[in-house]
Amino acid sequence: MAHDHMIELLDLDAEVLSDYFREVIGWVGREAVDRPRIVDLGAGSGTASLALARQLPGATVTAVDMSPEMLAHLRGRAAAAGLGDRIQTVEADLDQPWPDFGPTDVIWAAASMHHLAHPATALASAYGALRPGGLLVIAELKSFPRYLAGTAGEDVELRGHAAAAERRHEAGMHMHENWGDRATRAGFASVIERHFDIDLRPPLPAAATRYAQLSLARMRHGLTDRLSEADLAALDAIVAGLADRDDLGVRTERTVWLARR
Repeated sequence: MAHDHMIELLDLDAEVLSDYFREVIGWVGREAVDRPRIVDLGAGSGTASLALARQLPGATVTAVDMSPEMLAHLRGRAAAAGLGDRIQTVEADLDQPWPDFGPTDVIWAAASMHHLAHPATALASAYGALRPGGLLVIAELKSFPRYLAGTAGEDVELRGHAAAAERRHEAGMHMHENWGDRATRAGFASVIERHFDIDLRPPLPAAATRYAQLSLARMRHGLTDRLSEADLAALDAIVAGLADRDDLGVRTERTVWLARR
């Protein structure tokens, strides 16, 4: 998927799942009072960086990503929000030795840890970067969003998700890890785990339709060699017809771990 579509998808993820994001950011904000130095790992389009800066007015945020396009978008959003002086960006590959972020109070990693080739090394780096008492927050997807539950397109969507999960497994992505256990093995204490079941029912706003269009198109694009011609054609037809539907929902699961150094 082109960078501009991926940026849009990440922005829509935060907009459509806004209740979940508000709950998590508020929780982290309450735990991180008087902890002013935040690092956002795999910051993407910057939703969490901006939200954490707003939630903690005295904090500064270092947003880290390996995509210069993402970071440019993030800087633009920060400037437009009047937060440009409190959010800096660092381009870095987190599978390589980490830059020196300086004394750090909070490390936030949302949907980024599963991409890393060596998560144990990353957790050790996070432990080493944090001040005593500092917080590591890992938010991960237990399931990617489903939009067609209870509709005629549900079966092909489920086959697409199954094929995509198989592809991620073969690529060595660290989905469905118990990050709390991994954090404990890395030396963190007081690990708290919270699970979020998200089930948005129709009718939904236009942003959710666009979210579904981009998500399903991205899934279909990655499965050209995995699904039958009939299923690929069905997904194409579904994506093309989403704008005229009023029966879309959003079902997904997220898990968040908060660990203290």
